[in-house]
Order: sequence, then C-alpha cells, then structure tokens
Amino acid sequence: MDTSEEIEKLKSKIDQLTLENENLRKRVAFHHIDGTVIVPEQFKEIFEQAEKNVRSYFSDAKRNPASGEITISGERYVLIRSASLSYEFMEVFKELYSNRTKEEAARIGNNFLFDIAHVIGREDAKAFHQKMNLKEAVQKLAAGPVHFAFTGWASVEILPESNPSPGQDFYLKFYHHNSFEAQSWINQEKKADAPVCIMNSGYSSGWCEESFGMPLTAVEIECEAHGGKRCAFIMAPPDRIKEYLDKETAFKKNSTYDVPVFFERKYTEDKLKDSLKQKEILLQEVHHRVKNNLQVISSLLNLQKQTIEDEFAKSEFDKSISRVNTIALVQDMIYGASDVSSINIEKFFSKLLKSLYTIYSGNEDSVKFVVEIDIEQVIFDPNLAIPLGLILNEIACNSFKYAFKNGGFFYLKMNQTDSGYTLIAGDNGPGISNINEEGSLGMSLISILCEQIEAELVINNSDKGLEYVIAF
Repeated sequence: MDTSEEIEKLKSKIDQLTLENENLRKRVAFHHIDGTVIVPEQFKEIFEQAEKNVRSYFSDAKRNPASGEITISGERYVLIRSASLSYEFMEVFKELYSNRTKEEAARIGNNFLFDIAHVIGREDAKAFHQKMNLKEAVQKLAAGPVHFAFTGWASVEILPESNPSPGQDFYLKFYHHNSFEAQSWINQEKKADAPVCIMNSGYSSGWCEESFGMPLTAVEIECEAHGGKRCAFIMAPPDRIKEYLDKETAFKKNSTYDVPVFFERKYTEDKLKDSLKQKEILLQEVHHRVKNNLQVISSLLNLQKQTIEDEFAKSEFDKSISRVNTIALVQDMIYGASDVSSINIEKFFSKLLKSLYTIYSGNEDSVKFVVEIDIEQVIFDPNLAIPLGLILNEIACNSFKYAFKNGGFFYLKMNQTDSGYTLIAGDNGPGISNINEEGSLGMSLISILCEQIEAELVINNSDKGLEYVIAF
C-alpha cells in the first residue's frame, strides 16, 4: 500500500471518529423515554405524553385463540413472523424474478414492501390519531415511534438535527435500533448487498405523512445487515430527499441509494400531469397571442386596401388577407382543440370553404359548393392538414372570385386509394387562360405546397371548368 492510500484511509477514519464523537456529545442532551424512544431535549415533554398514550392503549390487550383474535383497545391485530417479511421474502422474490438480474428483482421487491408498509403506516396513524384524539402534527408524529416499538418493529432514536415541521423544510434523521428486518438477516448470518430495512422506511414515512398531511419518503443510509454500525434513516419530502442524501453521503465514496416513493408510478404520473397542464396553459397562451397577431395583420391589410384605388393591387391584397385568414383558421382549429396533435380534415375543409364563400360571395345563393370526404381516417396530422388547407385556399379563392360571375358550382372531393389519398377540387366555370403564366403567385404556392407534402398535381383546364387533382 502506498503512502497516498494510507493517508486517505487515515482521513476516512478521522472523519468517522469525528462523527461518532459528535453523536456521543449530542446524546448527552438526549432523553430515553421509558425504554422505547430516545429523543432530543426539545421533544422530551411531547414524547413523554405520547409514551403514556401508547402504553395505555396497549395495556388493554386480549388474546382469544378460540375465535382467532388478538385485540388491543378494541382494534384487531395480527402477528406475523418477521423473517417472512424480510430475509425470507426477498429470497423467494429473487426466485420468482429469476429471469431478471438480482438488482432488478431486489428493486421490485423493495418497492413492493415499501408501498405496503407506507400504506399500513398511514392507516395505523390515522386510526390511532382518531382513537387518542390527537390534533397537533408533532403530537401525531410522536405517537409513531412509541407505537413502532410496542408493535415490535424497532426502537427509535431521533437525532437533534431533525426538523419535524410542516412544509418543504421537513427533515428527520433517526436510528432504528434492533430493526426486525436487519435482525432477520443477521440471525441468518447473512450480509446484505444493500440496506434492507425497507418496511421500516415505508411505515415511518407513512405515519409521518399522515401526521403532517404532506408527501414524505424515507431512505436507509446505513444498515447493520449491510455491515453498518446502526440502522440510520433520513426522511424528507420526495423532491428534496436527494438533496439531503448528497449531504449525508458526501464523505463516502461510491455511495448510491434508491429513493423509494410511495406508489412511484402514481407519483410520476401526477408529476407528468402537472407538467402537462402547465404546458397546455402555455400553449393556449401562445395560441391566443398568435391568433391576435394574425388578426392584427389582417386588419392592417384591410386598412391599407381601403387607401388603394388600383383594382389589381386591391385583388392582390384580398388574396393576402385570405391567406392570413386561412392560417388563422388552421391555427384556431388545431390549437383551440383539446388535442393539438390532430385535426378533423372534413370539418376543417368545410369550415374553410364556408369562410371563403362568405368573403367572396356574400349571401348570394347563385353559387353552390359541396364537400364530399370518402375516407376511413378523417384525422390528419397538422403537418399535412396545414399545407392542404393552404392549397385549398388558393384553389377556392380563385374559383369564388373569378369563375362565378353568373353563378356556378364548386366541389371538393377526397377519397382513399391503395397508395394514399386523392383530393379533387374544381368548378364549372370557364377555366383560365393564363394557368401557366410565369410569376403567378397562387399557382407557385400550390406547386410549392404540393412538393412539401410530396403530392402529385394534375390540372385539368377547359371551357367547362377548372379541376385540380392532387394525389398524396
């Protein structure tokens, strides 16, 4: 062994001795409450009263094997061999999950035991608080360690750095002496690969959670069955426990701990729901801002149009306003809905055509239009629905504005093919002569948007009407 390694070992030993010395000094100010709990001076009076309450409660104990009952103060209890919930349980669990690694099997078993113990701790606390008429949070907590000792789990020592107060600063550091879980391993002369007092952690955090009305979890940071000098725990709110663990294990190398959370999946789901709700609120706020901005742009274009006398320029402004309105409609239909990941294409097309018809044809009945969507899946992704909407906007605007001077008919059909979909839109107007005219913004937009969704575009133009066939 080289000098640097010896120095590191000496430093580690000094740290350990310093910690033990500090704990010994602290315990001078501790009080041992009638053999069940060791607590700091400031908690002496509260725990002495808790000792009297719990002792009185357990003094009324009756056994009736004939009826298979054990009752304590009118409550029925059951006796369970402790090893079956600790060493033996984990051995059977590893066999049941032999297709997993030992670490995975242990994690599954530990979560199972923690959740059960946490529920039992909460319900025991609730029943005992009501039975003994306890009101104050610290009074409710104080009954827990005493009750813990009387029911055979372990005897408890609470350390002075603890802060059992409501809120996010709640912190409890404690020892469980003679823990039934650690003792079951020691009695088998087995050394555990990790701390084993999982039910101790679950029950304690469950009792305290019920006492303070807030989520709490506990982690064993040192365990006799794992080679430690004691079974030591810390307890805190789930979102702060890792912060305390980092402080506790700062002087240890390669220390890793699983943080048990009561019904972890439920806790994770609740967190995700809260996060999702916040994102939905943010998304709706963005939607309203975009919608308002589009309305401002449309209004500005309309105001500008009023100052223009040239008919061609006015026509171009109308087209721009229509495009902005189409984008606003898409925005509203997608982000105004509960599901922003999809859009009903039939409702979308119908609403868009009605909007354009109102703008260009007013209340005239001489122009008719029909929408026929013959497809199985009418829900489209916005990445597809938006370009299709803009394509339809260009086609319909052109028809409503130029094809129906003496009335007419506009149609939109969509059907499903073996390779995808076909969208057919057209009118029974006179057709157009400049369909391929270079620089036509409308046709350029249609071509670009078709390329965007990898669609094939065919235009049928004659004196009987204009038809667009879009395969995608």
